[in-house]
Amino acid sequence: MLRCVDSERQRVYIVGRPPMASTSAQFSLTLRVELPHESGTLGKVTQAIARAGGAIVAVDTVEAGGSGTLREITIDCESQDHRGRVIKAVHSVREAKLVETTDRTFELHRGGKIYTGLACPVKTRDDLSMAYTPGVARVCTAIAENRQKAFKYTIKANTVAVVTDGTAVLGLGDIGPEAAMPVMEGKAMLFKEFADVDAFPIALDTKDPDKIVETVQLLAPTFGGINLEDISSPRCFEIEQRLIESLDIPVFHDDQHGTAIVVLAALVNACRYTRRRLQDMSVSMVGAGAAGVAVAKILMNSGISEVVACDRFGAIHTGRDDYEAGSMNAPKKWLAENTNGGRRSGSPADVLEGTDLFIGLSGPGIITAKDLQRMNDDPFVFAMANPNPEVQPEEAAPYVAVMATGRSDFPNQINNVLAFPGIFRGALDVRAQTITEEMKIAAAHGIAGTVADEELAEDYIIPSVFNRDVSREVARAVAEEAERAGAARALTDTAELSLPT
Repeated sequence: MLRCVDSERQRVYIVGRPPMASTSAQFSLTLRVELPHESGTLGKVTQAIARAGGAIVAVDTVEAGGSGTLREITIDCESQDHRGRVIKAVHSVREAKLVETTDRTFELHRGGKIYTGLACPVKTRDDLSMAYTPGVARVCTAIAENRQKAFKYTIKANTVAVVTDGTAVLGLGDIGPEAAMPVMEGKAMLFKEFADVDAFPIALDTKDPDKIVETVQLLAPTFGGINLEDISSPRCFEIEQRLIESLDIPVFHDDQHGTAIVVLAALVNACRYTRRRLQDMSVSMVGAGAAGVAVAKILMNSGISEVVACDRFGAIHTGRDDYEAGSMNAPKKWLAENTNGGRRSGSPADVLEGTDLFIGLSGPGIITAKDLQRMNDDPFVFAMANPNPEVQPEEAAPYVAVMATGRSDFPNQINNVLAFPGIFRGALDVRAQTITEEMKIAAAHGIAGTVADEELAEDYIIPSVFNRDVSREVARAVAEEAERAGAARALTDTAELSLPT
């Protein structure tokens, strides 16, 4: 192991030992350790951390005094339990005094991750008289005479509400509105970072669809768009549809449509890479919740006719007992009536037979790698369960032509952030009243188009979430489709969309 010192920043980089593949910044911590001026004491600490499996990111000198040196050691770990073992390992070094332990993820969230700012200064009497009383009254009167002027003279034109009831948060389930807030703040961050859209989290303390719809309707005058988030199925379908019908601003449930759009983008490029036709794909899918229905719809609207969806009981079709008994919920009933025309039955592994694409939107271990041998030659597998996919990519590799997951530590991550910022950017810029199915398909092709033909590879069918061209291309595609379909209330030059550089 080699220590390299950056003398300007007094930072020591530990090299020569690759970090463990399973360590992650989400479980990183910073240890503030006091060490005596004795040769080799820092080495003892770093070796203890390494033996415990921690991946040292950096060592900073905080203060060097007469009796010793205060250092901060930043470490990536595998889990919360692993963090405890690393801390215990540092405690075991007799010469080291552990002064403070900081969870870096919690620190990032301290005080929240977003804030409001001012678009114009208020430093003089004139500033105050124009921004507030008495000058503001003239602007209020103009909007009262024509409500559409709110898009020009308030924050409405560039502001989205991120609305949740906290019932389906990540893989955590129903954890309540307060616990959902860190995710909603994160969503707002991504809106701003990737599309310069001002978004604000709205966490509602009710699970009643009627109250959620009414509350969003009452809040709507403030916003130019509504992004529904982490609302459990099947309630999410009713809530979204009622809001679409009652509001004149875009309403978009990202858990459904964001996932579907990026799946379609991945499939478009997988077909480009392997020189196949999208319309010829035969699809098996596991997961009949919000994302499952939206994925099935967007694939079918793109020309795919063979889709078989499964839940934990197996293939969904109109011959199943729960359908005939009338106990099947609304989204599954839609899948039964609109997919699996051949009424195939059996487990998720059974219906892989003769298909070209497997889409996983469920949980880990649904199928095995050997099950993939039932598929047609060189199949595509999009196993998107997080953190553990339906089949492990390294095990599936010998059987597939293209593999995608929902994880950032594997190639071809299907991530909603590729879709929703640009979709709202485009919709807001043309003041679209709704986001149509055609706009969603246009967004998928916008994502796919950012990967050039010569860049396509089995491990690169989806652009990086940090590719700034993605939001711009998605926004342009959405705006152009809205204008083409007559869904835009304000025409814009799509070469001049309001995106950050």
